[in-house]
Amino acid sequence: MLKTLPKEQNVNLQNRARLLVKCPDKPGIVSVLSTFLFKYEANILESSQYSSDPENGTFFIRIEYNCENLPEKALAMEKDFKNIADEFNMEFKFQYRNQRQRTAIYVSKELHCLLELLWEWQNGDLDTDIAVVISNHEDAREIVESYGIPFHYLPANKDIRKEVEAKQIRLMEEYDVDLLILARYMQILTPEFVNHFENRIINIHHSFLPAFIGANPYERAHRRGVKLIGATSHYVTNDLDEGPIIEQDVERVDHRDDVQTLKKIGRKIERRVLAKAVKWHLENRIIVENNKTIVFH
Repeated sequence: MLKTLPKEQNVNLQNRARLLVKCPDKPGIVSVLSTFLFKYEANILESSQYSSDPENGTFFIRIEYNCENLPEKALAMEKDFKNIADEFNMEFKFQYRNQRQRTAIYVSKELHCLLELLWEWQNGDLDTDIAVVISNHEDAREIVESYGIPFHYLPANKDIRKEVEAKQIRLMEEYDVDLLILARYMQILTPEFVNHFENRIINIHHSFLPAFIGANPYERAHRRGVKLIGATSHYVTNDLDEGPIIEQDVERVDHRDDVQTLKKIGRKIERRVLAKAVKWHLENRIIVENNKTIVFH
């Protein structure tokens, strides 16, 4: 569930919204969308579109707009838009800027990705409310609570996994969480848990997928003598490390770099890749299509 910002915080955003659309490609879609927004006196601020194939492909578009008195018009606009959606077989989503998504961060013992997210959030570069941090270790408690964010320690292992996940789901409901971020949370999630949050769990994998799937990628990369190492942020599915990829990055290494050096370089990549992926999700720049993503930077 989305939480509305306090009045003093949302004055400049209450008339801003985003519209995401996915549908079969055909002539006239952009015209129909712009005409619809013009009907409600909305001003388009940003528009990005993509077609997988101009003949029988899929069309994707993200539009950000400003509309005077939007809170009073929103319900009527959404109801009216359903007629267009039915005609063009559209999947669509309206996202209002005065409603912030609430996030939960899951972390284990390595804290670099958590710290990056906290810094970005503190600087105002992540448009979200960090509702809670969940961990199977106590290492992050002091840092998290220093930011005034609730911290919950839930020990986890394969023998009690379902019991722990039931507690986690209850916490997500209690804190009205919209997005789960796995910031180096080193536990396998069950299919039941993943299905509960479809396309709402973002993970950071410490390798340039699909290479070195699974555990100990830096050790395996070192043995292989790779010249590039990277990180991948993706949505979590029930296929281990094979969910839709949001962002990737790499850095060059050479034979002088031992495993510890690779890990140090890798942590820097992981931090920036995860932060970008989370930021783009919060800004509604991602549309999932099967096991791929369309990302409007």
